Amino acid sequence: METNEEKILKLEFYQELLLSVTNTAYPFYSLIINNKLSKKEVEEIFYLCKHLNNEYEKQKEEGFVTFFPLLTHFVGMLNYKLDPFQTLGALHDQGIYRDLTNELIKASKQT
Repeated sequence: METNEEKILKLEFYQELLLSVTNTAYPFYSLIINNKLSKKEVEEIFYLCKHLNNEYEKQKEEGFVTFFPLLTHFVGMLNYKLDPFQTLGALHDQGIYRDLTNELIKASKQT
């Protein structure tokens, strides 16, 4: 009979295997798992992205052509466990707020 510790180790191994399979299809979710974020922390990231996306849409309508202040806000408010630029790439590659992340990635390359 397996001990609880053995079961946990097996589950962790299976999780690693699944993560390696889904890493390219779901890079943001992989980032979440690798950095051990809680559900609340992930919800905060989605709230931040939603807020910034609304601001991006508003600024775009007003004719803004550079979105560096939004990048600064993203970097400053993102959870400390995540690298901002790796996170932007993962969000973009997974298709989450793609227009916003595209602009923020462009802004990051202008620095």
